Amino acid sequence: MKISKKRSDISQDMTLRSAALLRLAPDPMYLHAAPSRPWPWMNLDVNCDLTDTTVVNQSWQGYPQNQFRNWTPDKVQRSKMFEKCSKDQLSTIHWMDVCDSENVVRFTIPDMGGNDPGTTKVPTKDLNQFWDMLQHNRPENIRVRWLFVDDLTQPVLRMLGTKYNIEPFFFTSSLHWTPSRYQDTLRHGKGDHITIVLPFLQSQQESRSPHTRQSPTDPKAWDSVTDTLIDIQAPFSTGDGHVLFFDVLAIHMVRDVKENTIISYHPESKGHRTPAKHLRSLIQFVGESMYWQKIFGKSKDPTFLFLAILWYALREWDESLDLLFRHVSELELQVLQLDNISLINDLHVLQARLLHYQSLLHDFEVAVTFIETTSNPAMESHEVTDEERTDSNALMKKECKNLLSEIDRLERRRTMLSSRLKNAMDFTFAIVNTEDSRRMQRFTYLTIVFLPASFTASIFGMNVIEIDNGTQTLAHYMVVTVVLTLVTIYIVVMLQEQNWVHRRRATLLQRAVWPIRLLWRIILPLQDMWVPQYRRSSTVIDVTA
Repeated sequence: MKISKKRSDISQDMTLRSAALLRLAPDPMYLHAAPSRPWPWMNLDVNCDLTDTTVVNQSWQGYPQNQFRNWTPDKVQRSKMFEKCSKDQLSTIHWMDVCDSENVVRFTIPDMGGNDPGTTKVPTKDLNQFWDMLQHNRPENIRVRWLFVDDLTQPVLRMLGTKYNIEPFFFTSSLHWTPSRYQDTLRHGKGDHITIVLPFLQSQQESRSPHTRQSPTDPKAWDSVTDTLIDIQAPFSTGDGHVLFFDVLAIHMVRDVKENTIISYHPESKGHRTPAKHLRSLIQFVGESMYWQKIFGKSKDPTFLFLAILWYALREWDESLDLLFRHVSELELQVLQLDNISLINDLHVLQARLLHYQSLLHDFEVAVTFIETTSNPAMESHEVTDEERTDSNALMKKECKNLLSEIDRLERRRTMLSSRLKNAMDFTFAIVNTEDSRRMQRFTYLTIVFLPASFTASIFGMNVIEIDNGTQTLAHYMVVTVVLTLVTIYIVVMLQEQNWVHRRRATLLQRAVWPIRLLWRIILPLQDMWVPQYRRSSTVIDVTA
């Protein structure tokens, strides 16, 4: 019990610290997940005025209505697209170019000016410089330009949306962490836009001080003891110095015959979640892989970069499930050693989380299937030969199949952990039921002792001449009581299939002679002790004689 209490205290302390350091993932708004829904962020319970007389600013400041007329100011306000933007004074853009260079694909950091090459800080005051930067023509050898956006501010959102004609659903799904994947602006033989927003599970070792400054979007630390709801979006401490929390991959890709652009949104740069600069370094490592270099050499389809970054989410899932495996093993050990019913709460909370992880892994699988089935229209242009197109499609199917098989492995592992938790909970309830049965058995034994005496007293108290004739004494009562008690004990022990007298599956005849068997068990050890002693005494007498 002390071990369990100590572990519970540690877990509560870790949870409170995690809540103070990590921003809770928002509840996904599935109602507004994709542009296929014809009523974006509309309240259908009230009458809508279809006459919109608002004068739209055609510059980037008028986004999203300058590109999408149905996104009226009322709908934008309902979506909280701008309210959920970072409140920091500047947004940080990390650039990376994927270039063709002498039959080798190179991942380079372009010099965009400033003190830090490849990084642009966009303040809220001087905005024209970043807008002009977006208008610059790219070198012809750039296959893909990737923009990693940290601390997305409202002006940067408007400029990116206007420049690349981004459907506002990308920003709303990203800011609300809504799992989504869709294709829009399809132009056969020229290009399209694809979006994937994929929440995933991530783990990190808790090493920061509890006095670390909170991010502006961090909530107050919540009390896991008084909170009666199971918050599956909250950080989860495994009790061994690690914290599991949700992160999100929000990626929008503009596929075109001439220019390909990828925009990656990152919730914040101050917390534990994957910052933009770190994700950029991971993409650079992809460029150093010989396996992926061969893929990029065989196909010019930029969608393979989309596929490569999904392996990062898979890696984080793998590490998180490893930690959960050790955590579940520890809980099982405590259930076996401590027989603690209070562990049911921990098991139930973890089971609820595993059920939520099932839906997230399903979203992961659907996202990969979406990439596999949504071919790049730019690969249909006359600049790509039929052989190149066929090889690229076969390679895409192969890589998607590899990733899907890994996701299936993760799902089977999650199912195994869920089954083990269910077994642990069933075992805990079985322990409780066994204890209740033992208590009832003790009560039954107590009843066996007093029931014959009570029955005898009732008989002797009857107002019948044959019984109440004045000749009964206390001795008569005691004799009858003792005899009835012995008979009752004999019948109860005989009817039991297994007890301390006879073994399991004993026949009725063997159970009927249980007093003789019990007497033999008592006499046999005494005989083994007395017979040798008697023989030694006889030998001493013979020698003396």
